[in-house]
Amino acid sequence: RPVKDKLLNGAVRAAYQDFLASNRYPYVALFVDIEPRDVDVNVHPAKAEVRFRDAGNIRGMIVGGLKNALASNGHRASTTVGIGTLGSFIAEGSNQQISSNAPPQGFFADRNRISQSQYARGSALQSPINLQQDPVNYDFGLNDVASARVIEEYQTSTPTNFDQETGEVKEGYPLGLAKAQLHKTYIVAQTDDGLVIVDQHAAHERLVYEKMKNNLEQGSVKSQMLLLPEIIEVEDSIADKMADKAEDFAKLGLVLEKFGNGAIIVRETPALLGQMDIKGLIKNLADEIAEWGKDFELTGKLHDVCATMACHGSVRSGRILNVQEMNELLRQMEATPHSGQCNHGRPTYVKLQLKDIERLFGR
Repeated sequence: RPVKDKLLNGAVRAAYQDFLASNRYPYVALFVDIEPRDVDVNVHPAKAEVRFRDAGNIRGMIVGGLKNALASNGHRASTTVGIGTLGSFIAEGSNQQISSNAPPQGFFADRNRISQSQYARGSALQSPINLQQDPVNYDFGLNDVASARVIEEYQTSTPTNFDQETGEVKEGYPLGLAKAQLHKTYIVAQTDDGLVIVDQHAAHERLVYEKMKNNLEQGSVKSQMLLLPEIIEVEDSIADKMADKAEDFAKLGLVLEKFGNGAIIVRETPALLGQMDIKGLIKNLADEIAEWGKDFELTGKLHDVCATMACHGSVRSGRILNVQEMNELLRQMEATPHSGQCNHGRPTYVKLQLKDIERLFGR
């Protein structure tokens, strides 16, 4: 029978926290094989709840299994936005309109053989989590079945193949070569079968976030000393809390201390962030600490703090990039896991297939 369990819901949310906006929820079919003696099914009169003997271990295995599943699928992006945009176009003087009811075609769809049936049921992988044998096996739904329009596809690395004479991409650069920057925000790249539009801030935010996580796993994030330390005013209670966690902040490359009443002085910032809006970062961190409450543990919030830092240390909208910088961003995206979404779950790029663009012009 179906049950409600806060532990299971929390584990799923924790696994997906890097990929979904806070107001969205994943579709998941979760199968847990467990010894009957390790779960109590008689804790609720209507059998609507369960209790695990070792709740912490169960949660850890589920989070780990889902995270491994997501990581194994590498570079992902939703093509919903792209196909929806095409569907909104109506050629002047024509009644023709692109249909957005069919499953969208995105990166490597043909190579990965994503079938119509997989699209319909919104599940790309089917393999249960078996806590008795292998905690890394998993089953999860990646697609928004309710909209019946979303399908996520992934890339694997492919060799470079670029025609120097014609300047055309043949095969090998999944995100193509940069051709232009629009409104100082969007990179337009040509691929072998269409074009890609990249949100430069969202894309770089994910790249910085993944680098910070890697640095954390290796020990700590390198910092750079500020020539002139920056003083930021915050509520005195928040300043006390931040000062109490100064050692943990230092692991993230953020060296700070309390500066009198109601102020924080920042002496060092994460080196990989370069020049950044330090005041904005501290204000955001202060707001988050206020939400976490008085008993928060920063060690359990490190990824949240990393995400906030990445946002403030990323290439901003409104910055002009040259062709070399744009192509470097594209190449880093191809080599970085989960670069199809920013830290808030929004797409970093959309793909438009050439054949769909041609249909707009009746070709």
